[in-house]
Amino acid sequence: MPGAITILGLESSCDDTAAAVLRHTPGQLPEILSSVVYGQTALHADFGGVVPEIAARAHAEKLDLCVEEALSQAGLMLRDMNAVAVTAGPGLIGGVLSGVMCAKGLCVGAGLPLIGVNHLAGHALTPRMTDMVSFPYLMLLVSGGHCQFLIVRGFDDYVRLGGTIDDAPGEAFDKTAKLIGLPQPGGPSVEQAAFVGDASRFKFPRPLLDRPDCNMSFSGLKTALRRVRDELVAAQGGLTHKDVADLSAGFQAAVKDVLVEKSRRALLAFSTTERPKTPCFAVAGGVAANGAIRQGLTDLCVAEGFRFMAPPLRFCTDNAAMIAWTGAEKFRAGQFDELTLSARPRWPLDQTSMPMLGSGKKGAKA
Repeated sequence: MPGAITILGLESSCDDTAAAVLRHTPGQLPEILSSVVYGQTALHADFGGVVPEIAARAHAEKLDLCVEEALSQAGLMLRDMNAVAVTAGPGLIGGVLSGVMCAKGLCVGAGLPLIGVNHLAGHALTPRMTDMVSFPYLMLLVSGGHCQFLIVRGFDDYVRLGGTIDDAPGEAFDKTAKLIGLPQPGGPSVEQAAFVGDASRFKFPRPLLDRPDCNMSFSGLKTALRRVRDELVAAQGGLTHKDVADLSAGFQAAVKDVLVEKSRRALLAFSTTERPKTPCFAVAGGVAANGAIRQGLTDLCVAEGFRFMAPPLRFCTDNAAMIAWTGAEKFRAGQFDELTLSARPRWPLDQTSMPMLGSGKKGAKA
């Protein structure tokens, strides 16, 4: 096993352009020497969501600047890296392609190994980067585009217990914010509005709780909120500040209740199959930054005897440090890629389970 290694990570799968430098010595927590994220919120603000073409162009314009700043903050040069790790999927194909091509250019220019990283693996392995959590552990990956329970047995060994059959929670938060006139990104906006809202005013459904599995659905919840909003607008000509707060609080509570109950079932399934001595339940992804959801999952773990792990907020959302860390794990296992590495819009972590969201010419969606 090599000694200390230094990895440059690149991330561009959605609307954040990111670069990071990470150094790891065996047996120690990694040092994150720099982590730079250029957001695109202002570019997409007028559209109520991320526009893929705009995002791809912004990545192409910012990636080199992001890399330069990450190296500068780390006080290192490209020649000091042992490898370049880059998100190769899944994600918006234009952005993923921008990152992959940038990484290939850096590797050719500096003579460095190339490591393609699954973006979902970056989130799933974040607890190892921040706390060196041992395998196996249970992961709830909950973000704008994904929501699934994963048994993480190794850096390249995942078993999916269940997930969303339609909208991801982050997507539902964004669409809810748009429906009630809150700014994007929707997650923080809805959470802020919910602080002063009455979660009991509106009775929103908790989809699929009548089913014993770990699958979830959030599309119907979003539709229910739209129906209530339309009734309020028809009755009074618009939404008051209290309406917006109460709708936000009710929606957030419904999402939390679904995630907590389905997590309870995933904890039981994990305990039954893995029988770990010190069970750990970790959560990652943008929605993991929501305080109410974190608290609900924390309380659940206390009740069930699990250690609860949630990364610092800056590592919940998309970042390149998690890509660099996943690259470090692959580096030590000797897993490198050729310059024929392709950008992939779809790339499920669990390669054996049936896809939850169907398949197409590009492969399984999730």
